[in-house]
Amino acid sequence: MAAKSTADIGFEKEIWDAACVLRGNIDASEYKNVVLGLIFLKYISDRFDEKYQALVEEGEGFEEDRDEYLSEGIFFVPAGARWNEIAAKSREKEIGTVIDNVMRAIEKENPRLKGILPKNFARPELDKRRLGEVVDLFTNIKMIEHGSEKDILGRTYEYCLAMFAEQEGKRGGEFFTPSCVVRTLVEVLKPFRGRVYEQRCLGLIQYWERCA
Repeated sequence: MAAKSTADIGFEKEIWDAACVLRGNIDASEYKNVVLGLIFLKYISDRFDEKYQALVEEGEGFEEDRDEYLSEGIFFVPAGARWNEIAAKSREKEIGTVIDNVMRAIEKENPRLKGILPKNFARPELDKRRLGEVVDLFTNIKMIEHGSEKDILGRTYEYCLAMFAEQEGKRGGEFFTPSCVVRTLVEVLKPFRGRVYEQRCLGLIQYWERCA
């Protein structure tokens, strides 16, 4: 079976269109982290909610047991930090502060995420009305419904990073390397057969300059 590409996700454009609500006068480099942070938050919230509902149906009362989630590699999302509670406050002026507090609460419950999640949604230059609109749009997107593959989040990130890179032009190459270049680099660094010649490396560099 052929490997899936970002085009096979099926909802990547829907996510990107939702993210573009934030564009306005904000540079792509500014709202990139906001969008990627929301995508991650929505993904872990969807995974948590799926497991939560399964535990409720089992009727054993373990739906708030943190270990039930961590044992399956699912980040535990504490009460007060779940997406439905964020969605309920999407039209409030303090939605940025709400999201920042959610990120802090999730980091506290999941030490692996400590200091990693973005917490800059309350900054004045970020339009809170548009941020609330993005939250509303994301609420209607169920990422886990598009497949159970573990790389769904990674492929979603890849698609959005590619779009950000396209918007930023040559500067986009600072944070995104096209997948075709990555595959070529892997083959150069670890070829399974044949030999690698200097001319091939030169061609790779020239190709990268054109992509960037």
